[in-house]
Amino acid sequence: MRKLYTKKLSKKDQLKDLQPGKETVQFLLNYSKALRVVDCRGIKFGTILN
Repeated sequence: MRKLYTKKLSKKDQLKDLQPGKETVQFLLNYSKALRVVDCRGIKFGTILN
């Protein structure tokens, strides 16, 4: 049990399993399509068009 908590992982091993799922990518793409930023007199307003 002690070995589980004391084992140091390299950066490569830590980042190896961080692959986004298909649903996550689709969600981010849909969100970015729905996001509208309007600049009015130096102030930026962000709205979601859903």
